[in-house]
Amino acid sequence: MALKVENLRLCYRTLRGDVVAVDDVSFGIDDGEIMGLAGESGCGKSTLGNGLVRMDVRMAQLGGRVELDDKELPISNDKAMRPLRFAEVSIVPQYAMSALNPTRKVGKMVAELLKSRHLDYKSALPELERRVKLVGLDAEVLKRYPIELSGGMKQRLVMVISTLLNPSLLIADEVTSALDVSTQRAVGEMLLEFRDREFVKSTMVITHDLSILAQIADTILVMYAGKLAEKVSADVVINNPLHPYTQLLISSLPEVGVRHDAKTLVGIPGRPPTLLNPPTGCRFRERCPAAFDRCAEQPPFLEVKPGHSVACWLHADAALPAGGAGAALTSSGPGVSLSQAGSADTLSGPVEELSPAGAVDGSSPSGGAE
Repeated sequence: MALKVENLRLCYRTLRGDVVAVDDVSFGIDDGEIMGLAGESGCGKSTLGNGLVRMDVRMAQLGGRVELDDKELPISNDKAMRPLRFAEVSIVPQYAMSALNPTRKVGKMVAELLKSRHLDYKSALPELERRVKLVGLDAEVLKRYPIELSGGMKQRLVMVISTLLNPSLLIADEVTSALDVSTQRAVGEMLLEFRDREFVKSTMVITHDLSILAQIADTILVMYAGKLAEKVSADVVINNPLHPYTQLLISSLPEVGVRHDAKTLVGIPGRPPTLLNPPTGCRFRERCPAAFDRCAEQPPFLEVKPGHSVACWLHADAALPAGGAGAALTSSGPGVSLSQAGSADTLSGPVEELSPAGAVDGSSPSGGAE
């Protein structure tokens, strides 16, 4: 297993107290696996992804353990993590199109990155140019400033740079946001090709867009208010999810070709709870149409079918015995039938031909606290 996370707790230090954005999270990603991480804004997705690479000064690790390729990842020790970034674990940051330094040519930035890792740019240049061409760009882009490139071109370059040292784990945070549909498709295909060509061992794709994950992910992990809700194969999440929150997320997806007067989108009423003083019990119960008395207790995240884990009292009694075979599904509470809007819409259309665009803001992102 490439990545193993056990009981991880990450928080933001504030004057009002600790905001625990990742609370007792445990999961794994196998070699060769692309795992999607989905959920509403503020659920802790980006905090989890960023915490595995670099925790900023506001963040602290309250507990838990992270292993990568059977070695502990010292995520709370910035100095110890420095030689591991890009080489062992790398990230395509949120707002990656603004992550490039506007005062440096692209090749100069890569040279400085390699130098900080005690590597020679001239030796790496042939492989860098090969990968740049692989993503549909000309090697001449290395001689340009970021402001001379379109958003899609910058997104592809950041992905090439982030994987140049063949990391074991790549974290792709909202890599398709702010891109048109054809470019989204191209970026998704790049993630698959990088995995297939073994530029990376495994990938975590963080996004709001379940339709993207349906196209490229092997498994999908759903988070809600800092907790894990469900993890299973992408096909099951889209077509047969168990957690009421996942079901409602799917039902809120629009379907291509269906008019609003023919089928009304079903949203999720209410808002996620504050993580400064989160409620006891299941954090989704105030918004859940299936909530009952037992939901006042926090449900454990259990495997209820082979490869299918969920944190919901409706399915807790179906948990598989450790190392055992499947058990019959029984419900500890009232049944629920939630309408679903079917599978996510399929991306289509040709990959765009990108050309240099006008000026783009090149300021560095501040780092999300999502």
